[in-house]
Amino acid sequence: VQLQASGGGLVQAGGSLRLSCAASGRTFSRYVMGWFRQAPGMEREFVGVISWNGGNTYYADSVRGRFTISRDNAKKMVYLQMNSLKPEDAAVYYCAAEPGERPRGLSSRDFGSWGQGTLVTVSS
Repeated sequence: VQLQASGGGLVQAGGSLRLSCAASGRTFSRYVMGWFRQAPGMEREFVGVISWNGGNTYYADSVRGRFTISRDNAKKMVYLQMNSLKPEDAAVYYCAAEPGERPRGLSSRDFGSWGQGTLVTVSS
């Protein structure tokens, strides 16, 4: 599966942004989808994950309650709705995919396919 993330931009603290990830490939619905982010000088970190049918989601503590992942298998799209953004949320955001119904793990090593990243900047 090939992935392309979009929707990043500049937003004020407290604002909202929705990222999108478009996937290609016939078996998109058989993939677990994840979102990760990487700030300058930092390691790539887990943000959230959604199961193959959207029935299960899991989030990092830092974003739980503010971010929501959803997917539309018919459109081969995954979304990351980000609300109440904070300056520390600023990073390049990546979508990732791994075959399976549920995630094997929450590390970047557990995902084999990656999009190119989209930059989110949050002004204070």
